[in-house]
Amino acid sequence: MKNEELTDIGQQVAKRGRPKGSGGSYVGDARKYIRHALSTMQLAPIDIADIEQVKKRVDWYLVACLKEGITPTVSGLCCSLGIDRKTLYRWEQGIYRENTHQALIVKYKRLLEELWETQMVEGQIHPIAGIFLGKNHFGYADKQDIIVTPNNPLGEARDPEEVRQRYLDSVVVDE
Repeated sequence: MKNEELTDIGQQVAKRGRPKGSGGSYVGDARKYIRHALSTMQLAPIDIADIEQVKKRVDWYLVACLKEGITPTVSGLCCSLGIDRKTLYRWEQGIYRENTHQALIVKYKRLLEELWETQMVEGQIHPIAGIFLGKNHFGYADKQDIIVTPNNPLGEARDPEEVRQRYLDSVVVDE
C-alpha cells in the first residue's frame, strides 16, 4: 500500500474511534486511567470487616475519581477495597455482613447507578456499553412477562363422560 492509502485508512479509523465531544486524546486518557488504576490497586490493605475502614476507603476512592476526572466504577470500587465483585454483590444482597455492610454498599451502589444513568441520558456512554453496565452491575434486564391463560373451548367440564357427551353432541352427521 502507498503511504497515501495508509494515511486515509488511519484518518477513517480515527474518525470512528471516539465519540464526538469525548475530549482528550486516547493516549492521554489511557495514561490517566492506568495511573488511576495503579494508584487504586497499590493501596495498603484494610480490614474489610471494619465498616469504618470500608467507608473511609470508599470515600477515598470517590474523591480520587473526582480529583482525577474519572468516572467511578463498580470494578474500581472493588479494587480500592481489595475485594472482587462477587463479594461486593454478597454484601449488597445481605448474604454476607448484612448487619454491617449492606446499607453502606447499597447506598454507594445507588450513587454509582445514578452516575451511570446520568451519563447514559447525556450520551456520554455508548449505548451498548451502557446496557452492558446496567445489566451486569445494576440489575437491569430485558424481559417481557407473558401470562398464558388456558383457553378450553369445551368449557369447564370436569367429568370425562360429560366431555365425551359434549363432543358427541357437537358432531354433525350428514344423512
